[in-house]
Amino acid sequence: MLARAIERAGLAAIAAKVAAGERLDRREGIRLYESPDLNVVGHLANQVRERLNGNRAWWVRNQHINYTNICNKGCLFCSFYALPKDAAKGYTMTPEQVAEKVRAYLPIPISEVHMVGGVNPKLPYDYYLDLLRAIRAVRPQATIKAYTMVEVEQIARVGKVSLEECLRDLQAAGLDILPGGGAEVFSERVHEELFWAKGDSVKWIDIARTAHRLGIKSNATLLYGHVEQTAEKVDHLLRLRELQDDTGGLNSFIPLSFHPERTQLEHLPAPTGIDDLREVSVARLLLDNVQHIKSFWIMNTIQVTQAALWYGADDTDGTIQEYEITRDPVHDRRQVLTNADLCRLIREAGREPVERDALYRPVAPAAEAAG
Repeated sequence: MLARAIERAGLAAIAAKVAAGERLDRREGIRLYESPDLNVVGHLANQVRERLNGNRAWWVRNQHINYTNICNKGCLFCSFYALPKDAAKGYTMTPEQVAEKVRAYLPIPISEVHMVGGVNPKLPYDYYLDLLRAIRAVRPQATIKAYTMVEVEQIARVGKVSLEECLRDLQAAGLDILPGGGAEVFSERVHEELFWAKGDSVKWIDIARTAHRLGIKSNATLLYGHVEQTAEKVDHLLRLRELQDDTGGLNSFIPLSFHPERTQLEHLPAPTGIDDLREVSVARLLLDNVQHIKSFWIMNTIQVTQAALWYGADDTDGTIQEYEITRDPVHDRRQVLTNADLCRLIREAGREPVERDALYRPVAPAAEAAG
């Protein structure tokens, strides 16, 4: 019955390559996106998922911090930023305020602090180092995941230092890993249409490559569900695969579902759960050299994330605490699941939860606390 379903979906040749552990090409990536039978695509992705990660589903006790929403890039898909001149809406936290944010959750054994922000042109070089030091002072054992490639570019620019010197300074101040945001879609067409003021794909990959060479791992993302085309998404994934072939520095890949509300693209329909599962599945099949594929429950919903654990994903992200990027920063910032919630939801989906830190090192079970 399964063989007939694969044949009807026109994916028999791809299925044979997946079973043999062979690499898929660009044409096959497009075919996976266009296949009408998502369940067959998901089945193939699950084969790879279980080959790489067995029945495990990773999660993390983490905390998200957005140190500033002031940004001069003006990306059309962003609902988070405030322009530098918008004093009423904009904010920038001091290192002491960031430390207080971290201190507020000390009763919870958080193992990852995730910190990103807008590109605020008024912030000096030492500010970014001081934020890392402030977190490290409060959470000396936590892994710190901070600053997208776009932010790193700005930090190096304002410090008038090379990328390598900048990254070494960040690492010395406490940085453990770079998040994958800011990649959007590696397409010059989309870059010019939606985020022209931000560095392009060449710059993103150059920063990632430099970080990897210095021993700093990173994640990678793809923002989908706006004006991108299928071939552009496939090309994006293949360029990440090539980067991983060269450096081995990509820790995980996270497809990011576009939320049009309160953006300049709010006339566009939001991606559906089917779209979310398709992105997870195709990423798992094309990124054969990246160990982990994450379904970010904040963007995909926990229900879609549960399903995604059978469509190629092996990670759910974590407890979060607060999230502002795709939420109403005034009325809907509190976004949290407890450790018990996450473990229960993962087990409901038929997977075995494994707690991790930002570098996918298993965390020994801790005494139950507030989260």
